[in-house]
Amino acid sequence: MRDIAVFSGSAHPSLAEEICRHLGVGLSPSRLTRFANDCLEVQLQANCRERDVFLIQPLVPPVQEHLVELLLMLDAARGASAARTTVVLPHYAYARSDKKDAPRISIGGRLVADLMVAAGASRVLAMTLHSPQVHGFFSVPVDHLHALRELAAHFSRHDLSNTVVVSPDLGNAKEAAHFARILGVPVAAGAKQRFADDNVQISTVIGDVAGRDVIVLDDEIAKGSTVIELLDKLRERGAGAIRVACTHGLFSSGALDRLQAFDDVLEIVATNTVPIPEEKVVPKLKVLSIAPAMAEAMRRINVGESVSTLFEAP
Repeated sequence: MRDIAVFSGSAHPSLAEEICRHLGVGLSPSRLTRFANDCLEVQLQANCRERDVFLIQPLVPPVQEHLVELLLMLDAARGASAARTTVVLPHYAYARSDKKDAPRISIGGRLVADLMVAAGASRVLAMTLHSPQVHGFFSVPVDHLHALRELAAHFSRHDLSNTVVVSPDLGNAKEAAHFARILGVPVAAGAKQRFADDNVQISTVIGDVAGRDVIVLDDEIAKGSTVIELLDKLRERGAGAIRVACTHGLFSSGALDRLQAFDDVLEIVATNTVPIPEEKVVPKLKVLSIAPAMAEAMRRINVGESVSTLFEAP
């Protein structure tokens, strides 16, 4: 590999350490200071001059704190004469603000992308953005990974002969269809309407789920209101055992406890794009690591190899 420096923000240092182990490089130190007036200061405590710098920072709660920390890290790397600075963004929280669906609201996904580029980002490595158009919000190259291979490797250990993949809504149906093709099973989708952040209605399920085991696939689960609404519709249509899967397991407001309480939910599977505190962990939860995929993508970026070929074949 060419001269590389990897730094982590404070959002998910354990993931950064795991990525570095797979890369075979050390995690470079950094220092975060808070002044008496509540302002932050970041110092990258390793040489960046003419090096390929990677900054690992998912935007997880407190999102605004971690965003400002990332912007300061970008500015520090640029000021330290980094040859190229790549933001490694396992979770982009503002990706959900991707359209103007009401008067006089901001499109936060585009604004925050502009902030990263203005602060010094040369490129972005992201994992499972909320919608395809978010990719285009960035004016620098974006390598967009997904965790479908990791999820498929996990579920392929089960008997899938009577299984269907179900997307909670039509917006996620393309990803669910790709996942179903990898597993070699059919796909279905819920017809969802969202009235508020935690108020959704699924009027029906499009596809055959009666008598079938189900894998519910979503990009992220926050409060779990969408998945829980979908579970009711699946039961009404006679679905069998249910497994729930997502890339970003935010699991706020007791979502894991509510999903754990359903007898027909056998398993809840997420990846480690975001940290899941130990106090939230429940027996049915399985966390898969995306560190090997992130590390391989970073290696390919560093040496100038194709990242997209990682996903060309199942």
